[in-house]
Amino acid sequence: MAIRKVRTEEDDVLRIKCKQVTEVNRGTRQLISDMFDTMYATNGVGLAAPQIGIVKRIVVIDDTQGNKMALVNPVFTLKEGEQDSNEGCLSLPGFRGRVKRPYKVQVKALNEDGMPVTINAEGFLSVILCHEIEHLDGILYKDVAFEYEPIPVEERE
Repeated sequence: MAIRKVRTEEDDVLRIKCKQVTEVNRGTRQLISDMFDTMYATNGVGLAAPQIGIVKRIVVIDDTQGNKMALVNPVFTLKEGEQDSNEGCLSLPGFRGRVKRPYKVQVKALNEDGMPVTINAEGFLSVILCHEIEHLDGILYKDVAFEYEPIPVEERE
């Protein structure tokens, strides 16, 4: 178990387009394990590798509704509909924003065993996938938000 430091907005690594993973191996699986540990330790529902300083196309997600996954080299193959989402980010602590996201997405990727997977998602899971995969291209949700504001102190946990 290893909890890594979550990088915040000032860190340039969050603005780098991540590199494709060429091989899912023991090191990749260890990184994924560390990412889950870090995500859970910080009460997140998703985490992208650049958020812990790793410039690789890997995300982990656990939406607490039974959708736990690690995705390597994820690519959108479908985006449909529209929804407003209220979002926060481990890399932008103390802020929240509203973003227009697709209601339904399909993502193709490799899982932590290097096997191809297709994820079909709607609603909240679609939002998480969009948010995390954007991190892999150096995009923060505040870049695409139509509202972005500090969370009042009394509402912070």
